[in-house]
Amino acid sequence: MIKNGIVFSDKMNKTRVIIIRKIKKNKKYKKNIWIYKKYFAHDENNLYKKGDNVSIIRIRPLSKKKKWLIIKKK
Repeated sequence: MIKNGIVFSDKMNKTRVIIIRKIKKNKKYKKNIWIYKKYFAHDENNLYKKGDNVSIIRIRPLSKKKKWLIIKKK
């Protein structure tokens, strides 16, 4: 599965934190709510910087939290 998001943090070596936001509608109050989710993604050559729009894909686990790979910049 491919997901699109924004690089939220580039402080770790070969790892980027990607944030993905979705809209969810509250059933009772009929109000839109932004839902944010963080993903730890592998970046072998440290190419992507904070604020870049990227696409990530699920891979085998590389560490406890890192299970995604950045495939391209949008």
